[in-house]
Amino acid sequence: MGGKIRVLIAKPGLDGHDRGAKVVARALRDAGMEVIYTGLRQSPEDIVSAAIQEDVQFIGLSILSGAHGHIFPRVLELLKEQGASDIKLIAGGIIPDDEIPKWKEMGVTGIFGPGSSTVDIVDFIRAQSGA
Repeated sequence: MGGKIRVLIAKPGLDGHDRGAKVVARALRDAGMEVIYTGLRQSPEDIVSAAIQEDVQFIGLSILSGAHGHIFPRVLELLKEQGASDIKLIAGGIIPDDEIPKWKEMGVTGIFGPGSSTVDIVDFIRAQSGA
């Protein structure tokens, strides 16, 4: 593919706490990735549309509200419908540990909980992109 790794960071739903998303966005940018931050209160439709328009390789969702049970399946469904299943979905926030295997099986590439190292997130994305 060549070029910089492109990542879209989004805060779906009504959750208004975006500090973690901004910290991750800054870390990815500092690591040389191109980052598009969509801001707060994005719908799954808005997120997938922006990801396709921006030609990203990754979507990073930050979810603290517990709405991941609705948002993950919808984003994955929209990516498939739009022929963009090659865009990898990564999530951060409050995701119960016992649900992580289910989400990974459904297509969420990586899940990072509170306290995750930004270095680990950068390294994970690089490894997933083949960079």
